[in-house]
Amino acid sequence: MLTTEADWQSVAHALGRTGTLNSGTVYRVGFPRRDLAVTSYGIHVAAGLSLGSYAAFASYRDGKAMAMGDLVVTETELTAVTDALHAHEIDQTAIHKHLLAHDPDLWWTHFHAVGKAVNIAQGVRVALDYTTTPPPAPPTPPRPIDLDTAGIDAALGTVGKNDGGIYKFTFALIETIVVHGRVAPPSMGVITALNFQPIGDQKAAINGDFAMTTDEVQDVIVALRAGGIQIVELHNHSLDDRPRLFYMHFWAVADGVSLAQTLAQAVHATRVRPA
Repeated sequence: MLTTEADWQSVAHALGRTGTLNSGTVYRVGFPRRDLAVTSYGIHVAAGLSLGSYAAFASYRDGKAMAMGDLVVTETELTAVTDALHAHEIDQTAIHKHLLAHDPDLWWTHFHAVGKAVNIAQGVRVALDYTTTPPPAPPTPPRPIDLDTAGIDAALGTVGKNDGGIYKFTFALIETIVVHGRVAPPSMGVITALNFQPIGDQKAAINGDFAMTTDEVQDVIVALRAGGIQIVELHNHSLDDRPRLFYMHFWAVADGVSLAQTLAQAVHATRVRPA
């Protein structure tokens, strides 16, 4: 259902942060964990690469909203966040890792809720308040990307976006995705996300996840491993989605263009389009 920015002001107020309205349908609010100093295999992990908590909201014609999201929490924060979500009737749909060999220990917990948008937002805010997630920072110009972005774009067949110094690509599934009986637009998080963090000398650390239907999973694994990209996690983000989707996180450090060429082979094994 189409909405306006004004329709989401109560949600923004409850969360203490302003979000972005995507295509008039999904209001998405980010909570990057800039407070955390995280390393994986000795690489400093930028918040924009792997540490981006978010909540996404969409309205439906029955007057209810559906919310989906992912919260990045430390191991010491996880239990309190779990209890806060459930106390506000927000379901947890996945608890897993996005990184290998990382310090400090982190967990990524997905959530889902249907109801009044402001009530859901208030529950998410309570959960956030059990973490040290920082308040929103004023926007700053993105840092230059020390990568061969033209070569990466050519490999992936689309143009990436410089998001705070991280070079990002998003692909939406061609099929309509239904979660708990409601259509979930791509901005709700049902996407393939490929992120490149420059680390010098045209090299990148890559992280993100592939959204895949059941028949695509093995082909994506084979394509990634053929290019030396590590598989981090294979799991679901929702308890009831149609078609059934699996998500796979990955990690590698190498020349940016070479990594993009391998990622492209995995993208081609799925039915997606640039978003």
